[in-house]
Parts: sequence; structure tokens; C-alpha cells
Amino acid sequence: MTVTPHQIRNALLARDEIALIDLREESAFAAGHPLFAAQIPLRRLDLEAPWRLPRRNVPVVVYDAGEGLVAPALERLGSLGFGEVHALDGGLDGWAAAGFELFEDVNSYSKAFGELVEHLRHTPSLPAPEVQALIDEKADIAILDARRFEEYATMSIPGGVSVPGAELVLRAREVAPDPDTTIIVNCAGRTRSIIGAQSLVNAGVPNRVYALRNGTIGWTLAGQSLETGQQRRAAEPASDGIDDRVNEARTRARAVSYRAGVRHIDWGELAWLRAQSDRTLYQYDVRLPEVYAAGHLPGFRNAQGGQLVQETDHNAPVRGSRIVLSDDLGPRADMTASWLAQLGWEVLVLDWPDHVVLETGPDGAPPPRGPEGRYKRPYEGTDNAAAAMQAYLDWEFGLVEQLRRDGTHGFTVI
Repeated sequence: MTVTPHQIRNALLARDEIALIDLREESAFAAGHPLFAAQIPLRRLDLEAPWRLPRRNVPVVVYDAGEGLVAPALERLGSLGFGEVHALDGGLDGWAAAGFELFEDVNSYSKAFGELVEHLRHTPSLPAPEVQALIDEKADIAILDARRFEEYATMSIPGGVSVPGAELVLRAREVAPDPDTTIIVNCAGRTRSIIGAQSLVNAGVPNRVYALRNGTIGWTLAGQSLETGQQRRAAEPASDGIDDRVNEARTRARAVSYRAGVRHIDWGELAWLRAQSDRTLYQYDVRLPEVYAAGHLPGFRNAQGGQLVQETDHNAPVRGSRIVLSDDLGPRADMTASWLAQLGWEVLVLDWPDHVVLETGPDGAPPPRGPEGRYKRPYEGTDNAAAAMQAYLDWEFGLVEQLRRDGTHGFTVI
């Protein structure tokens, strides 16, 4: 059975549950796809579909660009127990022929959302040469790198400290305890810098806060040197002030999530949500991987909060589903939830239960993909061509207008 592009669009506008799956390799997917498509290559379907599509009767629509991937995918998904699987009528060409937008790159709608946030909130930013001048004059600044620690260790702004996105509101006071210290948040490109800086602004931290404009890409294009192999991390809140600082972060983050319409639930209410067989439920512990592995609530997967906002299409490919977040301290889940709510998700935060026995170890996710078929991001590593980096920035600058033309996003910005 086929589903038309217009039926897909109607489901997105109605916020019905739907998983639109691109069966091509990531490099082909990055060349063009519908805004809310998620990518699972045919060769990984048996591994990834049961994990990423946890409800077997969720509506799934698969497509390719004429490579012959759809028929075997329908057969495989049926054998895996998925009961409502369809092909997109006309595939990717049919989507384009219907007059609907195709978005490039990966994690496209999260990146488009970041551009919309900057466009509407005028998130303050500084260009690379101005930040370099502040470093040279030994100004009172703190540079917080909002990426994964592994990305930070590969290349970083001189003097920068690793503070992955969801940790920012919780740990910024540890790095910059003086409110007169200027905080600069960076990532490799734009999205996590914007979301990270705006998180601190939304939470009302007393410091001046800026995003590093265009991240390490902008730094490199300005001809400035990056550090490699750094291991600086923001400390856990100090033991002699943990209550005050954590409580301050908790209060600030809870206020932000409240403004975004996030609801809080307890363990019993979560059990009720888990019992609902007609809704897809994603459950994510948004702490750092090593913290998660040391002890987490049963049934919760791990996705660092900043990455969950950056890679929502990967972690929650069923658009219209529910997401529940957990965090033993609270601020990381509240800040992450505030962004997911603005991205149009029904998201709830679980108040951490003290009576539940924790599990340890990894969450059982499928093994990571290898290099085959992978799209080379213009912002990762240290060997990217200047032309590719500039083209990537130019693409990001056009995303707000493309969102307007597409018209299905449903994003709000508080």
C-alpha cells in the first residue's frame, strides 16, 4: 500500500504519529530529504528499526530515490512485526513533484530550529576575531564548549572547557562563578552554540553570554588556530556549595521548562504512560554517558541532553510521539525538555524517584555505524576544505526561509 506526499503532510500538520524513513545511505540522505524524515539504511534495518521504532503498530512510511530499496524494506519490517508499513507514493521524486521542500544535511530540522531561535531571539554572538582579541588581552572570559567531550578533545577553542549542552545551566557557575565573567559558548558550527548560549540567557544567569559566531568553522575560516587533545572539563558543583548551586540551577531550569509548557510526572504516572499501547513513548536519561552507566532508572536510554536536541531525528524518529526525560538533579532534563517542547514534541520530565532500584551499564543500543555510506560533516575533524565549511554556513543561513516555505514544523520559540 502506498501513502501520498499529501497524506504525509496532513499527518505532520495534525501531529499524528508517523515515522517517515529514508532507506538510503546517509550521504544520499544528506543530499535532500523531507524535513521530518529519519534515515535508516536498508542494510541496518534489522538492527535499528526495533530500537528506534519501539511501537510495532506505529505508522511507518519508507521511501528511496528509485534504488529498489522499498520492496525489501517492506518485507523486512513485516517480518520484524511492524503491522502498518507503507511506501511513499513516487518516493523522493514524488515528494518533490508534489511541490514540497527537500532539506539537505543531517539533523536538519534541529539545525533549522536553531537558526529560528537566533532569528527570533537575537541570540547574542561574537565573531572569531573578537573572541581571539579577548583571549589575547587576557580578558575575564570563560569559553564553554557545548559539544560532546569527544568532539571537544578533537579540536577546541584555546582555553575552552568542555561543558556539553545540557550541563550548561548546571555547571556554568563552576566555570564562571563571578557574574562579571563573560561566558562564550561554542560548538563546531552554529546550532549548539546558539542553543547553549540561549539556554543560559533563558535561565537568567547573571553573566553576559554570547555564542561564538559560526563555531570552530568560523574560527578556522578566520585563520585562527585551534587546540587539539584538550581534556578540560567543567567540574561537578563544589562539595561545599552543592546545595546552593544545584538548587539555583534547578530553580532556573524549572522556570524555563514551565514557560515552555513542560509537565512533570512521578513514577506512578510514568507507569500509566508506559501502559498506553496506542502511543509511542521514548524515555531518555539526559546525563553524560559515564554518569548514566553508573546508575540509571530502568527502561531509560541514554542521550546527552544537548545531543538529544541536536539529533532528535535520530533519537526519536516517530514524529508525534511522547518523550519522557530523567535526570537525578533535574536541570539537565528541564532544559532539554524546554527545547524539545519548542521543537513541537509532547515532552514530560520525570521527578527522580528515590525508591527505584537503579540499573548499571550501557542501554543496549545497536552498535554504531561504520564509515560506509557516511556523510562527512563539514564541521567535524580538522581537515575540512574552506569552501565546504563556507558552503555549510551559507546553507544554515537559509534555513529559516526554507522552514517558512515548508510550513509543517510547528516550532515555537519562548
